[in-house]
Amino acid sequence: MHLLILGGTTEARRLAEAVHGTVRVTSSLAGRVAAPRLPPGEVRIGGFGGAEGLARWLREHRVDAVIDATHPFADTISSNAARAAAAVHVPLLVLRRPGWAPVEGDDWHPVDTLTEAADVARSLGRRVFLTTGRMGLASFAHVTDAWFLVRSVDPPEPPHPPHMRVLLDRGPFTLDGERALLRDHAVDVLVTKDSGGAATAPKLRAAREAGIPVVLLRRPPLPADVPAAETVEEATEWVTRLVAPGREARCTTSPRLRS
Repeated sequence: MHLLILGGTTEARRLAEAVHGTVRVTSSLAGRVAAPRLPPGEVRIGGFGGAEGLARWLREHRVDAVIDATHPFADTISSNAARAAAAVHVPLLVLRRPGWAPVEGDDWHPVDTLTEAADVARSLGRRVFLTTGRMGLASFAHVTDAWFLVRSVDPPEPPHPPHMRVLLDRGPFTLDGERALLRDHAVDVLVTKDSGGAATAPKLRAAREAGIPVVLLRRPPLPADVPAAETVEEATEWVTRLVAPGREARCTTSPRLRS
């Protein structure tokens, strides 16, 4: 069985580790990070050329199943994967970690676009900790009356805000480190995406403790009519059922996981 994992996330790498040796695994990375952490098995880097290109790749490489374990905000590749898998009649599963949920003391301001996030952030503060990734900085380039601390894995390219400092770093991040970062840079508003997971969650607790408002970009919706899992264990069990159809799944904790 040949499994294609559309990856780039911690969950994708863990999934490749879990099923490698049981099935043939090819992990596909977008190539937006200069030095990605490579999973076991075969690895390809770069785009496919839209849904049609992905469908052609699936046929040419005799792929038997696809798991979309991309970032929750990688909606273009998720849409292309759904269309391609349907075109070549290959089973598809979406693996998405759960989003974050507010707790008492949080001051969250949900938005639907980065443009909206820029406007809301300006209304809340003037020293912005921006953790939405280097690809979205153009939405903040017009903001001239605020200072930005931008954290990303690789250096951002213009356009970007005129007043900013770039911090090159990769999670997971510690709570003490996030507390110190907010304090040392006098941050008064945090802008981030609802990426979910534990690796970057400490900044939310640090903001809550400091009374700092959070502008939170909502996730795009998942493709319609595609089964979804929230954990690597659920996705691994899905693969197991494809390899041995008569075997009962042991992990059924996700209400969205469907055969």
